[in-house]
Amino acid sequence: MIINENLLLENGAEYVSYEINQEIFQEGYAPRFYYQIVEGTVELTNYNESGKEFTQNILSTGQCFGESVLFTEKPYPMSAVAKSYCVILRLSKPAFFKLLLLNPEVSLNIFRCLAERLYYKSIMLFTISSNDPSHQLQTVMEYFKEYNSTYSRQPRPIPLSRKQLAGLTGLRIETVIRTIKKMEKQHILKIEGGKIYYHK
Repeated sequence: MIINENLLLENGAEYVSYEINQEIFQEGYAPRFYYQIVEGTVELTNYNESGKEFTQNILSTGQCFGESVLFTEKPYPMSAVAKSYCVILRLSKPAFFKLLLLNPEVSLNIFRCLAERLYYKSIMLFTISSNDPSHQLQTVMEYFKEYNSTYSRQPRPIPLSRKQLAGLTGLRIETVIRTIKKMEKQHILKIEGGKIYYHK
């Protein structure tokens, strides 16, 4: 958890549940809340001029979202959608800033989170410019493998569908499927029960 659940509740946060594919906030709207995922998966997306969906990030239990925009007077540059049933802790913008002022260690956690996101964005901007779909997919898988790593030595599946990988890289879903099969033959990953295990 980025911010302790009890601390959020003590500062006025509330639990809000969302059904699958329900919008949490919409691109262009003014930011009003800090969001932290208690349960479920959230996808941050937007669309280009031709209407193609682009995935900015995919977040899960314990992670926060929408916090960076709270520090600006600008509207959301993307939409947030529940990709599974979600329970989310929502804290108003004024209460969020008050919490940060009174809890320096929480501010530090938020800064670390923002730094991690900036690092991810930098990597993805460079990766998307590559003409090698295998390199693009490996970069995304490496990031999610590292971000979701635990002390367990057991291999864990990459928590992304082929469609989500396409959205994150800007590749066509057909290209993603074809490249994943090629990567499996090269022993870069393995597929079990439809799930991708990246083990390079």
